[in-house]
Amino acid sequence: MNNTLDNITELYRQWSGVAPAAVEQLPGAGSNRVYVRLGDSSGKTVIGCVGTSKEENHAFITLARHFKAKHLPVPEVLAVSDDELCYLQQDLGSVSLFDALRKGREAGGCYDEEERKLLRRVMRLLPHVQVEGAQGLDFSVCYPQPQFDETNVMFDLNYFKYCFLKPSGIDFHELHLEQDFRRLAHDLTTEQGTTFLYRDFQARNIMLAPSSLTPQDAASPADDMGEALFLIDFQGGRRGPIYYDLASFLWQASARYPDQLREELTDVYYHEAQQFIALPQRELFNRRLRLFVLFRLMQVLGAYGYRGYFERKPHFIQSIPPAIKSLKEQLEGMGDDYPCLADVLRRLVTLPQFKESLSGKASEHKEGKLCVRIFSFSYKKGIPQDVSGNGGGYVFDCRGTHNPGRYERYKHMTGLDDDVKKFLEDDGEILRFLDHVYQLADAHVQRYVERGFTSLMFSFGCTGGQHRSVYSAQHLAEHIHQRFPQVEVRLCHREQGICTVLGE
Repeated sequence: MNNTLDNITELYRQWSGVAPAAVEQLPGAGSNRVYVRLGDSSGKTVIGCVGTSKEENHAFITLARHFKAKHLPVPEVLAVSDDELCYLQQDLGSVSLFDALRKGREAGGCYDEEERKLLRRVMRLLPHVQVEGAQGLDFSVCYPQPQFDETNVMFDLNYFKYCFLKPSGIDFHELHLEQDFRRLAHDLTTEQGTTFLYRDFQARNIMLAPSSLTPQDAASPADDMGEALFLIDFQGGRRGPIYYDLASFLWQASARYPDQLREELTDVYYHEAQQFIALPQRELFNRRLRLFVLFRLMQVLGAYGYRGYFERKPHFIQSIPPAIKSLKEQLEGMGDDYPCLADVLRRLVTLPQFKESLSGKASEHKEGKLCVRIFSFSYKKGIPQDVSGNGGGYVFDCRGTHNPGRYERYKHMTGLDDDVKKFLEDDGEILRFLDHVYQLADAHVQRYVERGFTSLMFSFGCTGGQHRSVYSAQHLAEHIHQRFPQVEVRLCHREQGICTVLGE
């Protein structure tokens, strides 16, 4: 990191003639790019970026300069290092559209008129970027490829398959799913056009800046509040269909846009875009858009799976439940064009680990109250993920105890059945195992209550997630519920499809 800061401060010194008086590293997001705010003694600041890919940086620099020449609202590139791994750009402040919409988002999608006004402005801006931004653009500079094509789609669909679908434990026919993927990839790329596809068009990549930063003839003039919209992080753009960006923005899961607002904003976009390009009739337009919404949801779930499940980044883990909910809504109108894919997705959204997000119960957890989530699971299907983002708590391996599943008479029973309970308790191994668990859990729950923490997770795994893990999870849940009545206990026997809140 020191080398990174040294490189960007040296570029600043070369550009301004003096060393920066202040250097502040900005929070990272999903990429490996590092952003730094650098300022002089008067308080004037610029943003420095250090990337790991020369090609990616070259794409941003070239696109930014091209868009600026088209009077589109993007930050001005001020200086570039000789190797193009570092550059300085105009500082647009720290308020994104995502920040400006927080009130409506946290109200569950109840956006007020000022927020809707901002959203309508975004929808009117998007066609300018897609059409005017593409005029005269050399798409060969786009990174990592110049055009949205079937290879691009298949990469994202397989990303979803390997980073989200397989870790979820869903079984599927590889060949049949591959055939549906290829059919979907073909359908998504039949209508290419000559427009610019932003690829990551979302509220976090739109900044609200003072009107003084906006050129007089910019496509996004400031509104009555003195704020102008600026676009950032477009380095992954390429030639592609217009539907992709619209789907990305309006069906961003965490935004929680209600259907009526999505329809209104789609109307705004449609009427503005008609001024630039010929659009299909609205019914066909909507049908094409829904196809991209389905694809985009699978694409982001792949990213959430990788960034959340594998890299353990809390923001991405917390984004999974609303994305699953949006996917479920899209499946309600899905036809028979992709039968294997439809079957897999319908089973995916009904998995027990997502049950709370689909029923709405997840939002009922009371602020400030400790919620203990307890799971039973099969190691064959992976350890349950912690959607709270706190790191997963405790995982106990029950496979060291005597397994009822080895005996024919218990094979079709679970740890909730009396015969299995008697077998385990007569044997005694599971009871000694749980005595240690209870001691650890009691101390931990007590400490979390005292410190005001709100989330703790215990998971019990065995071979099939049917006997020993179910018995253990059930008994720990009942134990904590009795010993700590002030604590909310949520129990999920994942492989059995049983989820409950104790005391309800």
